[in-house]
Amino acid sequence: MTGYEAQRHAMVESQIRPNEVTDTALLGALRTIPRERFVPAAFKSFAYMDEGIEVFPASEAAPARFLLAPMVQARLIQLAEIEPQDKVLDVGCTTGYSTAVLAEIAASVVGLEPEPELAKAARANLGGLKLTDAEIVSTDLKDGWAAQAPYDVIVLEGSVPEVPASLLSQLKEGGRLVAVVTRAPNMRQGKAYLFTRVDGEASGIVHFDAGASPLPGLVSEPAFTF
Repeated sequence: MTGYEAQRHAMVESQIRPNEVTDTALLGALRTIPRERFVPAAFKSFAYMDEGIEVFPASEAAPARFLLAPMVQARLIQLAEIEPQDKVLDVGCTTGYSTAVLAEIAASVVGLEPEPELAKAARANLGGLKLTDAEIVSTDLKDGWAAQAPYDVIVLEGSVPEVPASLLSQLKEGGRLVAVVTRAPNMRQGKAYLFTRVDGEASGIVHFDAGASPLPGLVSEPAFTF
């Protein structure tokens, strides 16, 4: 194994599997996708640590952007119970790591990213890995991407105080949305929720405690408040 391959293996064996992640397709994707490719050069040596990694600085208009911590991301994806035939919307994909992982286990993935520089990096990263069943769309996260809706699964790659009705409405019947929901804007600590759409209505159930950096632009038009 190369240095990064060994780190990837150690991440799965020491962070992911001990935290109740058993989905074999997901574990395979995490062993395959080179996380170091998706972080700034200065942070490559930290690519596999059990923390979120900043990939874009904060501005007056928006919070800093992070890759989710590997354990949180893996547990969220497993919670969605993604099947090989599923179509997935990845909300807040930053540099594309989450989209790449999802593309390994789903039929197709649309990654949403409002920051043009991050969206450009995500497209380059996916292209470099020759992942043809994934695409990146640059748009406001709260709008989702109705052009390819409805989706079997929607994954939010950060914390939100509310889950917008605009995203839940883009789920198929029986579709699932997973997110870290906090009690107020700009909080990191919250609960991982699984929302399922049944008979045209989506309801959420809490599954575990989780921390994630806030996603930009997802504080209005609440569908559910906790």
